[in-house]
Amino acid sequence: MSENYLRLGVNIDHVATVRNARGGDYPDPLRAAKIAQEAGADGITAHLREDRRHISDADIDGLMEVLSVPLNFEMAATDEMQKIALRHKPHAVCIVPEKREERTTEGGLDVAREENRLAHFIAPLRDVGCRVSIFIAADQRQIEAAHRIGAEVIELHTGAYCDAFAEGREEEAARELASLRDMSTFAYSLGLEVHAGHGLTYDTVKPVAAFPEVRELNIGHFLIGESIFLGLTPAIVEMRRLMDEARK
Repeated sequence: MSENYLRLGVNIDHVATVRNARGGDYPDPLRAAKIAQEAGADGITAHLREDRRHISDADIDGLMEVLSVPLNFEMAATDEMQKIALRHKPHAVCIVPEKREERTTEGGLDVAREENRLAHFIAPLRDVGCRVSIFIAADQRQIEAAHRIGAEVIELHTGAYCDAFAEGREEEAARELASLRDMSTFAYSLGLEVHAGHGLTYDTVKPVAAFPEVRELNIGHFLIGESIFLGLTPAIVEMRRLMDEARK
């Protein structure tokens, strides 16, 4: 695989959101994961929340059994989630902030404030072979803290850029994009692998995908929403095309 290749992780959380709205078994997130694999996803992302609002424990069990691409297990830094991750030993664990009242993850983790606790929290995960990623804002202080605690990967929160773009706040979108670009370069200089995600769409993905330091994008809500109109395979294929185009 080319050194310039940009991986696509497809987040299937919101397939489970639709399923849970009716309390049944359909649509099945595992089926979505298998379709995403076949459509060109390089990995599958699933966030097991404390309140189980979408992905369930059974979904994680099933994903570990059926996936032929890596699972990126998103989770809060809680004892319960650590035990689940240590039992499954997924390829990657992404530590994210989590608040019960939020509709989606609203910002990056404050690593600098919880540096000592998080260093001890991620050590057992690294010991069993999980690649530990920290979901953070494009902020130098947070990146330095993530590096100090022993994270191998950071995932930069692209939500502020995407929101500003969607709302027509062009100058703010440009500032957020510049910050993402600068902090990608800074994190790479520390030896961290750089990922990015949250809120990315066909209209916003190419500028982020063009950053040479970024090795992976994780995209979910938009792809699941777009699949209502296009189908999941065409939605993923188009995102893959835009990402590849941006890397040329």
